[in-house]
Amino acid sequence: MTKIEKVLFTGKTNTQFSRREGAARNDHGRVDLKLSVPGSSAPAQVFDAVVAHPTAEQLFAGAWSACYISAIGLVAQSRKVALPDDLAVDIEVDLGMTGNAYFLQARINVRAPGLPREVTEALAHEAHEICPYSKATRGNIDVAVNVIEA
Repeated sequence: MTKIEKVLFTGKTNTQFSRREGAARNDHGRVDLKLSVPGSSAPAQVFDAVVAHPTAEQLFAGAWSACYISAIGLVAQSRKVALPDDLAVDIEVDLGMTGNAYFLQARINVRAPGLPREVTEALAHEAHEICPYSKATRGNIDVAVNVIEA
């Protein structure tokens, strides 16, 4: 895999866990979505605040973080781990260059206040194995999964 030499832009999102609905936001304030679980009777998404022209990196990070936090929920349920109400996933997708070629790379940062670090790490890494967006990027871009202490 090619390493990025120069980062041109970073799309960032923050997705917070909720037992009723998720929220994906980016640091630029351009996308603020309420999310639902596929197959639920709730609308698939509600656009609370969307400024015209979010970047592809912001949209990709937002979709990935929504899927990834759902994967954490599935893993936690299978392991019988109660997730904290303030569980959050931040995904940063960098657009960068090496020479004249463009590439992507990403960081997944997971915060689960109150859970032991080793439990959070296990949930984060197993979620990365089952999340469809993580599977789609595997072997294609550099991705780091990090547990952030709250």
